Amino acid sequence: MKLIRWGNPGQEKTGVIINEVKYDTSAFGEDYNEAFFENDGLNRLASFLKANEGKLQPVGDSERLGSPVARPSKILCIGLNYAKHAAEAKMAIPAEPILFMKSTTSLSGPFDPIIIPKDSVKSDWEVELAFVIGKKASYVSEEDALDYVAGYVLHNDVSEREWQLERGGTWDKGKGCDTFAPLGPFLATSDEIADPHKLRLWLKLNGKILQDSNTDDLIFNVPFLISYVSKFMTLLPGDVVSTGTPAGVGMGFNPSIFLKSGDVVELGIDGLGVSRQEVKAYGES
Repeated sequence: MKLIRWGNPGQEKTGVIINEVKYDTSAFGEDYNEAFFENDGLNRLASFLKANEGKLQPVGDSERLGSPVARPSKILCIGLNYAKHAAEAKMAIPAEPILFMKSTTSLSGPFDPIIIPKDSVKSDWEVELAFVIGKKASYVSEEDALDYVAGYVLHNDVSEREWQLERGGTWDKGKGCDTFAPLGPFLATSDEIADPHKLRLWLKLNGKILQDSNTDDLIFNVPFLISYVSKFMTLLPGDVVSTGTPAGVGMGFNPSIFLKSGDVVELGIDGLGVSRQEVKAYGES
């Protein structure tokens, strides 16, 4: 299945995509949140779709798409998880995964604008494969790890590099600004993605390809990440884990390129669709 959430920010309804058509599933009566995933929501939704085949109302193409999952308990990200990206950042390949958090308030829809924060001069892009946890995960073995994945989703890990790297402390302050986590357009359930480690991912800035890689270049793969992270914290149903970005981010160019008002970012991953964000300055309508 391909899950969507649609409608005005904070008032999203649920839906699915079937044969490239978006349908309203708000009659199912649940949001795609922690309780949904924890209580076998995907199977119950599949039964609802079968029982209502031919009865669902389409969602118009003019409707806004929100994040395909409701605000999770956490958005966990992996830093420097592609070797070439570590090289362009002039950082060593990590011996263990680098973990950081994005605030849940950074979550936004796949076609919502990116708002450059007040006083920011080094806002950057990062196309990433993210996955959503389907059941409570603590001390998970690598062998069983993929059983804990509800599905996969396209993520732009927007980052303010000065605040992330030059202002001291953790990376989080450069990662969690409002609109810095566009997610979607849809969540593809795990059965839709044959191999999460063989997916092309790419990003364009103003029509020019700047990132173009494949998840087969991940340093730490999805099962390893689930097993590793679950030793340090419990992952809850609906949590989003983003696996890192390949080379081609703005800070890696010489001179560096950073987002400015009027820019357009487009990105995509095989099987997970395409998103597009226009860039606006803080306070700009």
